[in-house]
Amino acid sequence: MGQRVLLSAKEINIILHRLACQLLENHLDFSNTVLIGIQPRGIYLANRLAKLLKETYKIRDIALGSLDITFYRDDFRRGDKILAANQTKIDFLVENKKVVFVDDVLYTGRSIRAALTAVQSFGRPLEIELLTLIDRRFSRHLPIQPNYRGRQVDAINNEKVKVMWEENDGEDVVYLVST
Repeated sequence: MGQRVLLSAKEINIILHRLACQLLENHLDFSNTVLIGIQPRGIYLANRLAKLLKETYKIRDIALGSLDITFYRDDFRRGDKILAANQTKIDFLVENKKVVFVDDVLYTGRSIRAALTAVQSFGRPLEIELLTLIDRRFSRHLPIQPNYRGRQVDAINNEKVKVMWEENDGEDVVYLVST
């Protein structure tokens, strides 16, 4: 099993600033926009973007939440292991809001399909966009594409993209792992 670095900490930081600027262009003051990180790993990216928007770009109020999709997945009863749910924290209404789903890697699209179903429990959004750090574009099972992407990666099926976050893993780096 080998791995190579796709993105260093410096490259991730540059991408985060670009993504924050793209969000600003489309949502201005975020008065009608909410960010929702997809559990478990999209929350690190969502938190980082919200912090950047507040501190660097002086956006005062950003509604930020996290969404657990465990029991909305189409494969949740297919494995032998017992699934442990993550925490959903959405303490705002999404009714008639612009929702931006944030996830670290877009692979098959099944997680986003589950998130589309799960968010309906919190109201009917005006529109939904997708922001992802890594887009594995040749692996889609569903016709889902990101509105904002950090980097496109052409990984074949026996390769895995592994995103590491300082807050959880001790370093900011993205690896392409061959199994």
